[in-house]
Amino acid sequence: MPVRARPVSLVAALLGALLVLVACGGGSGGSAPAAAPAPAQTPGSPAPAPGRTLTVVATTNVWGSVASAIAGPGVEVRSIIQDPAADPHSYESTPADAAALANADLIVVNGGHYDDWVEQILASDPALQGRAIEAFALRGDQAQENEHVWFDPTAVKGVVSQVAERLAAAEPAQAAALRERATAFSGRVDEQAARLAAIGQARPGTRVVATEPIAQYLLATAGVADATPPAFSEAIENETDPPAATLAETNQLVASRGVDALVFNPQTETPITTQLRDAATGAGVPVVNVTETLPAGQDYLTWLDATRAELARALGAPA
Repeated sequence: MPVRARPVSLVAALLGALLVLVACGGGSGGSAPAAAPAPAQTPGSPAPAPGRTLTVVATTNVWGSVASAIAGPGVEVRSIIQDPAADPHSYESTPADAAALANADLIVVNGGHYDDWVEQILASDPALQGRAIEAFALRGDQAQENEHVWFDPTAVKGVVSQVAERLAAAEPAQAAALRERATAFSGRVDEQAARLAAIGQARPGTRVVATEPIAQYLLATAGVADATPPAFSEAIENETDPPAATLAETNQLVASRGVDALVFNPQTETPITTQLRDAATGAGVPVVNVTETLPAGQDYLTWLDATRAELARALGAPA
């Protein structure tokens, strides 16, 4: 799937800031060198100095929430992208972000060109690469190029497992608690996947149009077909206007009630997607809002359940 171009105007500055930090910090990114890893330590796992709080940095608050649920109270977790109204694809990093990454014991990234800015920083430093977990690399279908993997149960559980194991290697005394939290969290992800699958079982043959393929994994788990014309999805992903014929075809699908719902991403709203939403509202087609970052006051599982319930209600399935 083509992916939208993302701004890299600050990459040179970020890399420069990162190099300065590494030079000043002896390669650890902090004010004092980290303790040398024990011989049995898992490659890529953090090795904090005695008594130092472990720090996890996630590119978005979705992955920050997942990491926090596993890490527990003794680990500091920071999410770089948190604004529920902003488009994460268009995020431009700052030197402060590079500093946070340089000082992190563990880094959780989405990957798949979703957060290109961090991928380019990591590519510049093998030490940082060794501290990173990439969710996209853990997706269930490796042939699937959709980058919105926080809705892929396999990818989420893969991140959960890796966070637990990396932190357990750094804090062996907490290993049992970390793995217990990971098992419980993964079980709740499986529960949500089963509840999503119940939508398609209750309403077989349902179809939706989406303003962009943000919910592709969610819809696949739910057994709901995405009837969006591919040329429309590709144009929106690449931040270009769809061909006139494709736009007319998409609008007709909605206006004629040829689909059961419209999946709308309010964080990538454009005149074209707004027009499609208005057409759905006018035709009486339910609109399901699906965001890319967590709303204020919600954690990952709460957000996932709320999104699932909204989709179920829109399609006339038990919520």
